[in-house]
Amino acid sequence: MSQQAQSDSAPKSQTKKVLTAVFAVVAVICVGLASFFSVQAASGGTDVRNTMTLIAPAAAGGGWDTFQRELQQSMQNNDLVNNVQVINVPGAGGTIALGNMSQLPDANNLMVGGTGQIAAQIQFDTPSQLQDVTPVAKVLEEYDIVVVPADSPHETMDDLVQAWQEDPSGTPWTGGGSFDQLVMTEIALSADISPGDTTYIPSDGGGEAIQALLNGTAVAAAGGFADMYPQVESGRLRVLGVAAEDRLEGVDDIPTLPEEGYDVTLTNWRALFAPPSATEEEVAELRELVDEAVATPEWAATVERNYWREAPLQGDELDQYIADETERIAGLFEEIEQ
Repeated sequence: MSQQAQSDSAPKSQTKKVLTAVFAVVAVICVGLASFFSVQAASGGTDVRNTMTLIAPAAAGGGWDTFQRELQQSMQNNDLVNNVQVINVPGAGGTIALGNMSQLPDANNLMVGGTGQIAAQIQFDTPSQLQDVTPVAKVLEEYDIVVVPADSPHETMDDLVQAWQEDPSGTPWTGGGSFDQLVMTEIALSADISPGDTTYIPSDGGGEAIQALLNGTAVAAAGGFADMYPQVESGRLRVLGVAAEDRLEGVDDIPTLPEEGYDVTLTNWRALFAPPSATEEEVAELRELVDEAVATPEWAATVERNYWREAPLQGDELDQYIADETERIAGLFEEIEQ
């Protein structure tokens, strides 16, 4: 891909070497974390209704962290678990937490994960894989929106795409993470634009992506609804479409990309995973607990507040879904690297 903003970055092979070294160092940390979780479980018992640790594979404040803290409140306020805590295990797009989860001996640990981890494990060829842990339940989906500055000449997706087709490298995009770049890639392919000819400016989170738009560094962005929509409401950004199959409740004035002629429906889905040591009986109990937690009034309120959409999936259907998403995302990265 034409990456004007990344011309000073290390080549991909060098990046992978650096990441391998990072993983070697972090492995020691992960062993310590595994011991911590084991001690916590031993002190309170391993029954999932007695003591539960919810693992967010990122630092506090992001989407994964928000999901787990909202789930914690749902469990606590409705007395579903005697003691529940949230632990943040950031690093490498969520794959550090994956390595940690694969070592945990007790089932009373639930990690949230999804699209972002699949993207990271493919992009950086990480030793930790989502397939190393046990899927419990897919819970919801979060959507990207396409935004431009409020004073942009592009008032519709067609306006933006026309300019992009005429000058792919001169129509730079940005986004807050790997998932956002994948959405941009799907839009490009749907519009017969080579992702490899497009300038993509990576940002460290939604805040940086917004600044890149406002200072003119980027022309458009694909970004998470929770990050971008407040800036639309404030009048700083204009939304052109949402990457979803159907319009979202509460903001149904925003057209979907498919109805605008762009077949883009990649979602930032959230699922819960248990350690590989969990037995079938324990996984069944965890699923029952998750079902109860997401049926509470507190959970319904947070889904509405964050513009999430409930999308439950379990069992063999979830296993197949993860396999299909992994293949789909790998294909998108191949397009990016061409």
